[in-house]
Amino acid sequence: MEFFAANFAPFMFAGLIMFLLLGFPVAFSLGACGLFFGFVGIEMGIFPSSVLAWLPQRLIGIMANDTLLAVPFFTLMGLILERSGMAEDLLDTVGQVFGPMRGGLALAVIFVGALLAATTGVVAASVISMGLISLPIMLRYGYDRRLTSGVIAASGTLAQIIPPSLVLILMADQLGRSVGDMYKGAFLPGFLLMGMYVAYVMFLAIFKPHQVPALPPEARTYREPDGSGGYTSLTVLAALSATVSVFLARHMAEVHSWWQGKLVTSVATDEKIVVAMCGGTAVALVIALINKGFKLGLLSRLAERVTFVLIPPLLLIFLVLGTIFLGIATPTEGGAMGAMGALIMGWSRKRLDMKLLKQALASTTKLSSFVMFILIGATTFSLVFQAADGPVWVEHLLTNLPGGQVGFLIAVNIMVFFLAFFLDYFELSFIVVPLLAPVADKLGIDLIWFGVLLAVNMQTSFMHPPFGFALFFLRSVAPDKPYVDRVTRKTMEPVTTMQIYRGAIPFLLIQLTMVGVLIAFPQIVTGALDAKVKYNMESIGDQMRDALGQPEGSSESYGEEPFGASEEPAAPAPDTAADAPAPTAPAAEAPADDPMKAMQDALKKPAK
Repeated sequence: MEFFAANFAPFMFAGLIMFLLLGFPVAFSLGACGLFFGFVGIEMGIFPSSVLAWLPQRLIGIMANDTLLAVPFFTLMGLILERSGMAEDLLDTVGQVFGPMRGGLALAVIFVGALLAATTGVVAASVISMGLISLPIMLRYGYDRRLTSGVIAASGTLAQIIPPSLVLILMADQLGRSVGDMYKGAFLPGFLLMGMYVAYVMFLAIFKPHQVPALPPEARTYREPDGSGGYTSLTVLAALSATVSVFLARHMAEVHSWWQGKLVTSVATDEKIVVAMCGGTAVALVIALINKGFKLGLLSRLAERVTFVLIPPLLLIFLVLGTIFLGIATPTEGGAMGAMGALIMGWSRKRLDMKLLKQALASTTKLSSFVMFILIGATTFSLVFQAADGPVWVEHLLTNLPGGQVGFLIAVNIMVFFLAFFLDYFELSFIVVPLLAPVADKLGIDLIWFGVLLAVNMQTSFMHPPFGFALFFLRSVAPDKPYVDRVTRKTMEPVTTMQIYRGAIPFLLIQLTMVGVLIAFPQIVTGALDAKVKYNMESIGDQMRDALGQPEGSSESYGEEPFGASEEPAAPAPDTAADAPAPTAPAAEAPADDPMKAMQDALKKPAK
């Protein structure tokens, strides 16, 4: 019994693994394990019975957590946009733009996957949507089945890392950091990962062109009456939009100064990108509306199609992220604005009725309930685990690793990589992250960087053969029997499970490479964050002493006596009014001697 009591935390962790291996749902496994070991620990006297009395207060705290309100809002926004046909329109339009080049359809899937990631934030919705829409098209025009499967699954997992990702909201909540800062830190890594996917497809287009053929001329539907593709006006419109974006990015400090009414000398990179792209896309949309309203005929069919299909969701994304990055709205408010914008877009396109709205609301409720149940179970487990000094055991286990910060990061990422075979990102966020965050903080690791690093690593949980969830989602919509293509009327071979697994491996390696890049270059994440304001406490103390009239270096104690107290006995009170001292001037007439004002002014001055 003494051995069991001395190693209570390791036995509790092993008990959780046993509960999970028995096949119980994760939420109930966490709760049952926490309650079971809680009662055992109380009976053995390891911790007092009052531990479980704290549980109701913890659960009430979960319900009162405003940050978690962003989860249903962003989920509803994505589901409404996805069910209103946005994904199908985007894939069709972007496929027409990139179709004439080798690998164009694969590039279209990656770009649309990034757009869906920035709207849905849910991997299952992205993978299933693109699997249903793009998989038959890519197979129809001769794309390699392994590449097709891998690119669809991998682009769907971009919803893990590109804001407004749900996992980043949960990660910020568990790490005790701002969701806005987590979004800023993940912005560049998310699009860098997308760029690595694009580079891999371009590599295949050069060295293995037979795997990624171009779209045949008969499949290019948006042609002009003279037979041209209409790329000239599209290029001019894109160049004009890019010029406006670059101009805004270069003068973003002046824009901030005008908006805030005070001088701003520097702006974070992510804010520049989002606000500049929002301005550029808005200009392109205004030009297209004027062209269509006045029938000027300046834009081709392809340019108009791209503008009216691509820009509305882009503007919604940039407005939501832009208001969060600029500090105008909290992530919860941004999610609510995004959900309302998605409703307006769906109704304006006449693609949203009450049936689709009920389906989206039901799916949002299920996912939100799933998250809350896991969080309640994880809270029950962590409460008992902390009472048993579990964090101390984890800290001793990880701080003694060789290599300091780098050794800790490598060991943690290897552990998360293998745990991701069996647990999804919800469970990893609620079980593993609370145990690792205190150790990372003690080692001096920036928790925003740590959270983004773990989010990229957890992304691999969707691509692991044979347990990857994205592979399961794709398998559920990929043809498993020969079928007749509805356009060519040819009999097409099915997509085998082994082809899906083999196609996922290159993209899994790209994701792991991204983990290594973030470890080697943390400034990719931290460079997008606002600079921390540091205060020189010695300078503040000197200013406080000057304001209070105390000489510098005085050893007078402020802890036991009032400010300015003297050890000499106080003078006796005057007996008559004649003996009383002359009244002093009111404090309002000498604001320079006000100690409270001096303290406030001192705190406003950052350290040099």
